[in-house]
Amino acid sequence: MDKFDQAILAVLSENARTSVSAIAERVNLSRSAVTERIRRMEQMGEIRGYRVERPPYVEGEAKVQAYLEVTQKGYRCEEIAARLLSLPGVTCCHGVSGEVDLFAFVETTDMQQLHELRYQIDQLLPSDVTVTTHVVMREWR
Repeated sequence: MDKFDQAILAVLSENARTSVSAIAERVNLSRSAVTERIRRMEQMGEIRGYRVERPPYVEGEAKVQAYLEVTQKGYRCEEIAARLLSLPGVTCCHGVSGEVDLFAFVETTDMQQLHELRYQIDQLLPSDVTVTTHVVMREWR
């Protein structure tokens, strides 16, 4: 692998959809030379494929959703909801009747992020507030 191959790989690593013409211009080779080098690197296993990379979290495309069941002593639902809504991933809060005082809906990219969010919530809320997490397993519409 020479400096031209390395330059081609660098361009493709930045953006795998870069056109052969654009690569040729950046590395000072002809389009046919770039095409041949890419084909050779694919055959040799230097290039094993092209893939799509997505941001870890795209609004509305969370991988993990959960409801947080919040029970507290007193009538501070509005204050608790405001604290929860200040955290990224908490999308809405509902005050409800019954034994539970509040439900918060959260969306995270993965279980680790949900775990970190729960840690933040435990640090943010008073000690007399109980939070139970219910992970969404399936959704029907």
